[in-house]
Amino acid sequence: MSAWFGPSIHETFIPFSLSHNLMLALYFIGILWMIMLRKELKLPSTLSQTIRWSFFILLILSEFTYQWWAAVNDVWNLQEHMPLHLCGVASITGMLSLLTYNKRLVRFTFFIGIIPAFLALITPELYYGYDHYRFWKFFIHHIVISWTGLYLILSSSIRITLRSVIQSFMYLVFYACVIGFIINPLLDSNYLYLSNKPTASTPLDLLGSGFSYYINLGLVALTVFLLLYGCYRFFQKKTKAS
Repeated sequence: MSAWFGPSIHETFIPFSLSHNLMLALYFIGILWMIMLRKELKLPSTLSQTIRWSFFILLILSEFTYQWWAAVNDVWNLQEHMPLHLCGVASITGMLSLLTYNKRLVRFTFFIGIIPAFLALITPELYYGYDHYRFWKFFIHHIVISWTGLYLILSSSIRITLRSVIQSFMYLVFYACVIGFIINPLLDSNYLYLSNKPTASTPLDLLGSGFSYYINLGLVALTVFLLLYGCYRFFQKKTKAS
């Protein structure tokens, strides 16, 4: 147990190894399953409520156990372990959305939760292999973040509009400014990867450096929001047609 929950790396994470691919397969199976059951999820059914509270519990446990792991292993610090990265924010807004179904929170979680968590699953900044708690926490947490963003829209009557795209994007820009100009300089941290790019090889490596990096990052975020909006409209029309 101490090895599984300790700070030492015994089995190094290998991208696209069997364990990594199995987690990706699980992710896609869950996405397809929810899309196939989207009509049933709209109903106040036992299935929908079971998914809702299961996601809520998994999000809480993931965040709580991560903080506990960092604390008991004496590695916790303000620079790395606050839930201020995009997926951490999506986890928090996802939990609040599952509780309240607040329209703005649901829309924001939809936009910031699905694609960022998916990209993290593809190119994880992770060093621990499948024999360690951190591997399972990382993948379960990010899978559920992405699933939650999709479930919230599939299970509710909350509509996504072009206005909500712009509104959510402006919320993200405001948050990025707070992190980039206040939090990161104050803590000497790298939340949202605004100070430096991730140590792992990710799509962010393609965005250049300096001021162009921030402009390209914003353009990518807006493109992702518009892509999700397009997917939403496509499935909305398909559901009405059937």
